[in-house]
Amino acid sequence: MSGFVVKPPVFFGAVAIIVVFLLIGALLPGQAETAFSAMQAWVLSRFGWFYLLSVAIFVGAAIILAAGRTGDLKLGPDDAEPDFPYLSWLAMLFAAGMGIGLMYFAVGEPLMHAAAPPDVPPGGPAARRAAMSITFFHWGIHAWAIYAIVGLSLAYFGFRYNLPLTIRSGLYPLLKNRINGGLGHAVDIFAICGTVFGIAASLGFGVMQMSAGLHYLTGIEASTRLNLVLVVAVTAVATLSAVSGVEKGVRRLSELNLVVAILLMLFVLIVGPTELLMRDFVQNIGAWLDTLLLRTFNIYAYDPKPWIDKWTLFYWAWWISWSPFVGMFIARISRGRTVREFVIGVLLAPTAFTFFWMTVFGNTAMFVDQTAAHGALSAAVQADLSVALFQFFTYLPWPAITSTVAVILVAIFFVTSADSGSLVVDTLASGGETRTPWLQRVFWCALEGGAAAVLLLTGGLAALQAATVATALPFCVIMLVLVWGLFRGMRADLVQASARGALAATPAAPVPWQRRLSLIINTPDADDVAAFIERQATPALESVAGELTRRGRPARVARGEGGAISLVAAVEGVRDFIYGVQVAEHRLPGVTMLDTRDADVRHEARTFFSDGSRGYDIMGLTREQIIFDVLSQYEAWQAVTQTPEAALVVSAPEHAPPEPASNGEPPAATKA
Repeated sequence: MSGFVVKPPVFFGAVAIIVVFLLIGALLPGQAETAFSAMQAWVLSRFGWFYLLSVAIFVGAAIILAAGRTGDLKLGPDDAEPDFPYLSWLAMLFAAGMGIGLMYFAVGEPLMHAAAPPDVPPGGPAARRAAMSITFFHWGIHAWAIYAIVGLSLAYFGFRYNLPLTIRSGLYPLLKNRINGGLGHAVDIFAICGTVFGIAASLGFGVMQMSAGLHYLTGIEASTRLNLVLVVAVTAVATLSAVSGVEKGVRRLSELNLVVAILLMLFVLIVGPTELLMRDFVQNIGAWLDTLLLRTFNIYAYDPKPWIDKWTLFYWAWWISWSPFVGMFIARISRGRTVREFVIGVLLAPTAFTFFWMTVFGNTAMFVDQTAAHGALSAAVQADLSVALFQFFTYLPWPAITSTVAVILVAIFFVTSADSGSLVVDTLASGGETRTPWLQRVFWCALEGGAAAVLLLTGGLAALQAATVATALPFCVIMLVLVWGLFRGMRADLVQASARGALAATPAAPVPWQRRLSLIINTPDADDVAAFIERQATPALESVAGELTRRGRPARVARGEGGAISLVAAVEGVRDFIYGVQVAEHRLPGVTMLDTRDADVRHEARTFFSDGSRGYDIMGLTREQIIFDVLSQYEAWQAVTQTPEAALVVSAPEHAPPEPASNGEPPAATKA
C-alpha cells in the first residue's frame, strides 16, 4: 500500500467487510439469498412506515432549505464560482443518479403496474393512468430528495467549512470530535460498503440485461462467459474514465450519454403516437400531483397489501442505500452553487426529464401493447423484464439500430456509474482527499468489477441486492441526523451573517490612496501578492497569534498550499476563529465582448474565514493595518459566537487553510 493516501481504519475495515460478504455470497449463494431476502422482507414489513415518513421529511427539508433565507448560502465560500457549466452539471448528476434505471424500467414498470395496479381494476384506462402516476411517484422528487439531502450535507460542510468530504462530516454537529474516532470510521465504512455492493449488484444485473440485448440483436447465446466478458469490458472503460478524473472522464461520458439518450427519446416520440403522448404527458403530471400527498404517506395501514413492500418501499430502501454514492458524487461536482440552485437543480431538472422520458416510453409501450402487440409486449415483460426495451423496439421502425443504440446507452450508463462510484469510494477511504494516486481509483474499479464477476459466477447477486436494501435502515437514521445538522449549521451561518453585517465585505482599514493608485497603475502579479503575504501579512498574523497565546487564548499560524496563510484561534465549544490570506485571481473586464486575453487578470491577497463568508483584497495594507483588520474580525467573531444559535461547532479540530480559490478549482479537503 506504499504511496496510497488512505484512512487506514476506514480502508482496511471496508475492504475486509466487502471480502467477507463476497465470500458468503460466493460460497453459500443459496443460503445467503434466503437469509438476506428474509431480512429484507422483515425490515420492509416492520419499518416500512419509517421509510415512508423519513422520505417525506427529506422532501420537506429540501424544499424548506431552498425556499428560505438558507437558499442564498453558497456551497463553498461566498465568492466561490461553480466548477462546471450548468448543463454539464445536470448531465453528470443525471447519469450517475438514475440513467441506467430509466433504460431498464421505462418500458417495463408502466406495463407491470397497468397489469396489476394496487387500487384499481387492471387493464383499463384507470389502470394505465394509475400506472403512470405510480411510475412518476417512484422516479420523481422523492428519490432525488434522498440524494439531495446527502449531497447537500457533504457539499455544505465539506466546501464551506473545509471539513473532510466524507459522510461523517455531516454528523459533526452531533458527534463533535468523535467523528474522528470509531463512530466516524463506522459511518464511512458503512457508506463505502453500501456503495460497492450497490454498484456490484447493479453492474451484475446490468450486464445480464446487456447480454440479453446482444442475444436479441446477434443471436449470441446469453451465458456466464458473455456476462464476464461484459463485466471486464465495462470495468476497463470505467477504470480509464476514473483515472482521467471527473473533469475529463465522467463529464464527457455523461454529456455524450445524455445527448444520445435525448436523441433516442425524440425518435420514439416522433415515430410513436406523438399527439397522444403530449396529451398523456400533461395528464400524467396532473395525476401525479393529484395523488402526491396521499402516496407520500400511504402505507396501506387499513388495507395491508404486499404491493407496497414490493414496489414503493423497495424503491425507497434502494435509493437510500445508493445515497452515499450519488450524494457524494453530486456534492463533488456542486461546489460554488447556492443551496437554492442545488436543490432546484437536483430535485426538479432530472425529475422533469425523467417524467417526459417515462411518458414517451411508458405510454408508447402501453399504446403498442393495446394495438399492434395485442398484449404480447406485456406478456414478454412479465416473463423477463430485462428484454422489455428490446421487445418494445421491434414494434417501431429500425429495431436493429435502436436496440444497438440502447445497448450502447446501457453500457455507458454503467461506465459512468462505475467510474463515479470508484471516485466516491476513493474519497471516502482516503479521509476526504479528492486528489489521490490513480492506482487507488484503479483498485476500487477493479474491486467493483471483480465483485460483480464473482457473484455472477456463483449466483450470489440476488443475495447481495437483498442485503444492500436491508441495510438501508441504519443509513436512513443517519440521513435524519444529516437533516438536523444542515438546519442547525445553516441557521448558525445566517445568525453570523447578520451579526457580521458589512464587515466581511471590505477591510476595516482602507488602503492609502497613493498606494491604491499605484496598485491600479501597476497591476500586481502572483509573485507580487505572494511577496506581500510573506512580508506583510505573515508577520502581522504571527504578532496577533503570539499576543493571543500570551493572553491565554492559544492561537497558531498555519500555512497552506499555494502560499496561503491563516491565523487559527480555537475555543472549546464554538467555531474556530480563522483569518486567512491567499493568492486569488480576479479577471479584469476586456476592452470588447470577445476580449478574453489571459493577461487581463488581477491577482489579489484575498482573505478567507471559518464561516465561508466573502473575502476581500487586502493588498497594499501595512502590517499595522492588517493587524487592525484582524482584530476587527476577531471582535465580530467573539460577539457572534456568544449567541447560542451561532456557537455551533462545525470546524475540524485541525483546520487547515484551503487551497487558493483560483481558476474555479475546489479547495482540497483537509484530513481530520
